[in-house]
Amino acid sequence: MRRFPKLNTQRNRIPYVTLHLSFFHFLFLSPHLSLPRSLPTILSEFLDIWDVNMLRKPDEVNKRQHTTHLYATDNLIVRRGQEFQLKVTFDRPYKPSDDQFAVEFVIGGSPQFSKGTYIPVSVASDRQSPWAGRVVDSADNVVTVGITPAPDCIVGKWRTYVAVVTPYGIRRTRQDENRDVYILFNPWAAADSVFLDDGNEREECVLNEVGVIYHGAFDDVSERPWNFGQFDYGVLDACLFIMDKAAMPITNRGDPIKVARKASAMLNSRDDDGVLVGSWSGDYTYGVAPTSWTGSTEILLNYSSSKMPVCYAQCWVYAAVFNTFLRCLGIPARVVTNFFSSHDNDGNLKTDIILDENGRIDKQRTKDSIWNYHCWNECYMSRPDLPQGFGGWQAVDATPQETSDGMYRCGPASVQAIKHGQICFPFDAPFVFAEVNSDVVFYSRNPRDGTLEPVKVNSSHVGRMVVTKAPGQDTRRDITDQYKFPEGSPEERTVLEKAEEYGCQREKVTLPEADVELNMPLIEVRVGDDFELKLEFNNKSGQSRTGEMYVSGNVVYYTGVTTEKKVIQVRSQDYMRKLVEQANLHFIATGKVKETGQIVTAMRVVTLHNPKLSVQVSGLAKVSEEMFVTVEFTNPFKFNLEDVYIRVEGPGVMPPKYKHYSLILAGSSMTWTESFTPRREGPTKLMASLDCAALRQVYGQAQLTVKP
Repeated sequence: MRRFPKLNTQRNRIPYVTLHLSFFHFLFLSPHLSLPRSLPTILSEFLDIWDVNMLRKPDEVNKRQHTTHLYATDNLIVRRGQEFQLKVTFDRPYKPSDDQFAVEFVIGGSPQFSKGTYIPVSVASDRQSPWAGRVVDSADNVVTVGITPAPDCIVGKWRTYVAVVTPYGIRRTRQDENRDVYILFNPWAAADSVFLDDGNEREECVLNEVGVIYHGAFDDVSERPWNFGQFDYGVLDACLFIMDKAAMPITNRGDPIKVARKASAMLNSRDDDGVLVGSWSGDYTYGVAPTSWTGSTEILLNYSSSKMPVCYAQCWVYAAVFNTFLRCLGIPARVVTNFFSSHDNDGNLKTDIILDENGRIDKQRTKDSIWNYHCWNECYMSRPDLPQGFGGWQAVDATPQETSDGMYRCGPASVQAIKHGQICFPFDAPFVFAEVNSDVVFYSRNPRDGTLEPVKVNSSHVGRMVVTKAPGQDTRRDITDQYKFPEGSPEERTVLEKAEEYGCQREKVTLPEADVELNMPLIEVRVGDDFELKLEFNNKSGQSRTGEMYVSGNVVYYTGVTTEKKVIQVRSQDYMRKLVEQANLHFIATGKVKETGQIVTAMRVVTLHNPKLSVQVSGLAKVSEEMFVTVEFTNPFKFNLEDVYIRVEGPGVMPPKYKHYSLILAGSSMTWTESFTPRREGPTKLMASLDCAALRQVYGQAQLTVKP
């Protein structure tokens, strides 16, 4: 028979707690009494706990069955609503008829059975437990116990104890961090509110660490890689710290609706010293430029270690880090990009653009805006608080745009509710509805009395396309139809009528059809190039027409246009100084036809295509074998690049690293080689970025497959 070293019984003895007695249905000594220092000899007749094995190694049964083997931690990580196992070694064989023991799970500072923060699990069939427990196997002195956490239990880090009943009270193991167990949401379990039965979607939205974030323009889409890094060392603890920092009640942490809403506020720092400080200034002296980040890991670890917000973020950084948070905790999530995204400032669900008497945009009075693109998140969950049919994907947004219930946050808003105009449902459905479905209304302002007269309505510009990464592929997937019905369809008309019942104000004025159309054709431009912005006019009247046009962009131009075609010269020296983080320019042309007084408008995003980084790997791609990555870049411009940062990282293979170059001369090249050692097998990527004040959004990546 295998023998085990006996634990020190005095070391394992703890005071009795009356809270535990109701579970065991035993009559114990008063909690004010304590066992004597020398335990009676009779205790030798009862079970003594020698060892508790949590079966927490990546290749053991628990992490493989719970799909948590990718997490870089020595602790056990499991998903709720699904059985996991542990082995308890006693000083003698377990006798079910005589012996009684339980496995206890505790979370928070003041655990209580009534609040679900203290969970005693019995293996006896005649005793009820909040979580299911059973003896899977009993051989010699070792008992294998199966534990199934409730599918709605609290998500977080639980402390584990094993307690044995004796006539003298409960004998319990002491606290040991090695026995702590992380319990996560479980999209594989049908009883969990985040259950997602589409296997490909679940694989992508829970387990994939490498994302693609889309930006640019709807007809000239750009993309950038991102390391979500939800399995990297320390990231899970950082995500739990975010809820601690928010002082989120422990009892709320099993509800994905409350978790997502709280995190939406905590991912930005506007009200609560949350994770990220937003900045659109172009000056990032005291932090990292939003375009420089290559992944979420560095941001989350910096936040959890410093306890201070991390500088800086813009919408795609907020969305990417929020995505890491959700996937890390087990909530299926994805980053979506909405092209021509409306920011409804006054809550009327319209995008109001005020023109002066000459047809120029009145920037002082125009408060609403249209973002070239905007990134937010969707997370998958049931919505028991809403009528049936409104579960599934929910829009959540951590970018601080408007307050919701007094804090800068947005969602979760049912995507199905948004599509069907049910904007009365929580949370923040009207705001998201306006982002994808509001009309752009141009008003002419009377300078004498300030009255506004609608002169043009564009009902198809906003929400031109909504995309996300396709499951299992590095290609984009158009999900516009999940947010709205086709423009002009009978279903869309019904939805708008429904939305009007809940406050959507649509401009219903009937305007005469303009006999002059204006278009700005698509052009391809590289960063640093001069280019020509073309305005094309189509006169359908059969009569001569004269127009006075104004064009505004990142660098504003005002010019008169009286011909069928007009070419505006845009010089790189003008826009490069203003370009900052957005590698595109948004132009709006507005004007008035002299003969008819009709307003003509056109909008165009010009995406500026950046040079690429070359990322090459060398060496044997094996676990624990040293490899090398080489990042190369040639400055193609006629000006020097100063204060340049290069970053590189890869999930499972390389932690975030960066290198600073004070100067890269015009026309010269740089090469940086860094070593790394893969820690796990499988396909992955290395992602790199180059960033400086004069050049943003420069990326590169390399794929590799690590063998065991």
